[in-house]
Amino acid sequence: MTIAYTVALCTHNHADRLERTLADLPRIRVPDAAWEFLVIDNGSRDATPAMLAGHDWPPGWTVRVVREEKLGLSNARNRAIAEARGEYVIFMDDDETADPDWLRAFERLITARRPDAFGGRIQVLFEDARPPWLSDELLGFLGELNRAEAICPLVDPGSSFYGGNFGFRRLVCDTVGGFDAMLGRKGSDNTGGEEVDFYRRLLQAGFKVWWTPEAVIHHRIQAAKLNRRYFRDLHYRQGRMEAIRRRGEGSRVPPKYFYGQLVRAIASVWSEFRASGRDATLRKEMNVAYFLGQIVGWSLGPRV
Repeated sequence: MTIAYTVALCTHNHADRLERTLADLPRIRVPDAAWEFLVIDNGSRDATPAMLAGHDWPPGWTVRVVREEKLGLSNARNRAIAEARGEYVIFMDDDETADPDWLRAFERLITARRPDAFGGRIQVLFEDARPPWLSDELLGFLGELNRAEAICPLVDPGSSFYGGNFGFRRLVCDTVGGFDAMLGRKGSDNTGGEEVDFYRRLLQAGFKVWWTPEAVIHHRIQAAKLNRRYFRDLHYRQGRMEAIRRRGEGSRVPPKYFYGQLVRAIASVWSEFRASGRDATLRKEMNVAYFLGQIVGWSLGPRV
């Protein structure tokens, strides 16, 4: 039997979050074409392996669980590509709940447009009270994404799909390769960007990438576990990684303008604090962390 779609979920030590994700899965309306559900257990040491082994999967589903010991989301995604039997591989995260029509919406897009890759809408779903400092402009850093209200091609390198809701024709990896193992989360390291790098390589190779707002997935957030440090750390790691990749084998002395950017960012935080109080400063604090990460990454980061 030819399999059209492999829905892949990668997980690492998230048994508490995965439990609800698995419980919500039966809500998904299955596509018309043959498909499979593939779970990549990325070296979990918590209750995840036992949970997956004992889970009662929906009747009629083709499900496989594969363990990948090499830690890192990119390594897990690459294992999913290697294991997938579908023409298309569609990724979701282990802390998400898909709308019932999610998979069928992607199938409609594939049938109508035959895309090489595609992304869908992500909505943040707070499971408890939202903190007052968490402004709307920060929701994108929690995965919220809506590129357009209508189905359309994605052609801008700066407007990628997000890793929580995207897919692609498996054979494109023969041309562009898999996910960069230097990028993507590794345990508690929140370095991301692996899907953005992959998206840009798709565009550079001339592949057709499409967007559909009809394929909606909800990223569940436990706001009580959020803190300001998470957002600063996210930007620090992003700045560090970008600087390491830009510097390459060059001098470890950071460009002088890095320091000017850092000083101006610090001044901007102070100005915002005086004008509006601490609840309004986080976005500017993230800029400080980003520029600091660039300096540290350029001067002390490993050679790539």
